[in-house]
Amino acid sequence: MAEKSFKYVILGGGVSAGYAARAFAKHGAKHGEVAIISKEAVAPYERPALSKAYLFPEGTARLPGFHVCVGSGGERLLPEWYTEKGISLILSTEIVKADLASKTLTSAAGEIFKYQTLIIATGSTVLRLTDFGTPGADAKNIFYLREIDEADALVAAIKATKNGSKAVVVGGGYIGLELSAALRANNIDVSMVFPEPWCMPRLFTAGIAAFYEGYYTNKGVNVIKGALVVGFETNENGEVKNVKLKDGRVLEADIVVVGVGAKPLTQLFKGQIEEDKGGIKTDAFFKTSVPNVYAVGDVATFPMKMYGDIRRVEHVDHARKSAEQAVEAIYASEEGKSIGEYEYLPFFYSRSFDLSWQFYGDNVGESVLFGDSSPASPSHKFGAYWVKDGKVVGAFLESGSPEENKAIAKVAKVQPPADNLDKLATEGLTFASKI
Repeated sequence: MAEKSFKYVILGGGVSAGYAARAFAKHGAKHGEVAIISKEAVAPYERPALSKAYLFPEGTARLPGFHVCVGSGGERLLPEWYTEKGISLILSTEIVKADLASKTLTSAAGEIFKYQTLIIATGSTVLRLTDFGTPGADAKNIFYLREIDEADALVAAIKATKNGSKAVVVGGGYIGLELSAALRANNIDVSMVFPEPWCMPRLFTAGIAAFYEGYYTNKGVNVIKGALVVGFETNENGEVKNVKLKDGRVLEADIVVVGVGAKPLTQLFKGQIEEDKGGIKTDAFFKTSVPNVYAVGDVATFPMKMYGDIRRVEHVDHARKSAEQAVEAIYASEEGKSIGEYEYLPFFYSRSFDLSWQFYGDNVGESVLFGDSSPASPSHKFGAYWVKDGKVVGAFLESGSPEENKAIAKVAKVQPPADNLDKLATEGLTFASKI
């Protein structure tokens, strides 16, 4: 089989790949120089849509509506855009071998792709309950959500539900919270089950989580905390019927959706490249330990300049920005120029029901809750600061206006002093507005 050669290959078809392609086009990459190789069948799209509007009964998001780069207010890159720019979009192509020494990628079909510079943008894959040997986890109607094919399968199952259908959502993080809301919007009875003492424990404090758990309960979601799923029972068609919990409880289920985390897709490069903290180790320009190989998005473990350590970040905001930084660095390297190091302010957000929160910075140190965090509050306006070594290092806000969200972002970036935590709680957003 004939080899195909490109100057630049982007391996992966997610958010990072699309933003990298746009950056190459902005730099004037010549026709035929750039290729995206993706196992998905569609051009890169804004993945967050899949757990939100894609599942709504009305106002539903569908492609081509959320191809990149609309998520950051940019131009929508339809398949024709890649053709116009001379970027090869090689879809439905799974790479099964990567030889970084010979700069060669091999597909499942035996195709050979050569490159001069590689951007690894393989992203993450979901953790599956079958990985843990959970009995019955291979039953029909147990869904995961990472790619559009999985979202389509879940949409079909939602459409097949009848009045009184029951769903069990396994996991209380991003996916658990967003999918529980989406399933309730489809008038399905929902139980959200997770083993931790409160929802979204990686980010939320107990005080923040109490609001969302109360709000979801008021919306009809049965929130089951501190409970471990240990198995599934099926009907005669092999479809899930019941979810078994460790404490002996059994939950009826017509649909199960699992969101228990993800792992970066690095296995193609094992033993060929330096890794750290579960990802591929890079510098502040997303260069790896192998010359002319870069890693971006979920797979990259990079220096977090603000905090003086290295981290791996799974979030769309970083996926976009790291891809752009890598392409800038590639061109700077070729032209003998220098660019600034990646200065990333961690940013996370979510939308569910009529709620919308944003978080900036680091959730370490003492937390200070402000505003009205009662689930029955008509405004839902509340937030939190995190204070470490006398400085505010993180800020969270529910139902903020664009100006208010900008203000809390500035707080997290500037890290102003805050000695009196009681005063900080009283001032709340007023504190942010003064920075």
